[in-house]
Amino acid sequence: MRIRDAVAADLPAIVEIYNSTIPSRVVSADTEPVSVEQRLPWFDEHEPSRRPIWVMESAGEVVGWLSLSDFYDGRPAYHATAEIGVYVREDHRGEGIGRRLVEEAIRRGPELGLNTLTAGAFAHNEASVGLFEKMGFREWTHFPRVAELDGVERDLVVLGLRLDDREG
Repeated sequence: MRIRDAVAADLPAIVEIYNSTIPSRVVSADTEPVSVEQRLPWFDEHEPSRRPIWVMESAGEVVGWLSLSDFYDGRPAYHATAEIGVYVREDHRGEGIGRRLVEEAIRRGPELGLNTLTAGAFAHNEASVGLFEKMGFREWTHFPRVAELDGVERDLVVLGLRLDDREG
């Protein structure tokens, strides 16, 4: 398995992985699948030298991906902070792919000009919250009942990690 910058040809696989999470109502705040065309502007906003999208590739197939996105609408004062999104193909979950992608973001964050990483997860998404906590992220904010999925109100947890506070 290897991590590499995503290219436009990866977008269908990225969208397929993302869409596979929607029905569970655990991972995504989207309630309907998105199309490749809808995600093109999002993909184009990710400059590999500043806000990359990385894919984990195994046997020539994309099995997971991570994006680093501008924090808080990309306002200039937040230039050294990025929000992580990480998704793993259903048949590869539990193999450490998410962990490896987050490790890459932590390791390469400083060379991208980042001091802080944030991640948002539904509070009931114990796997994601647990992954980020194992990687040193801490809960910075808890927004109670800010999302509604199929008539059920859900909490959002925002976790953060200061890269310059880490040793090594």
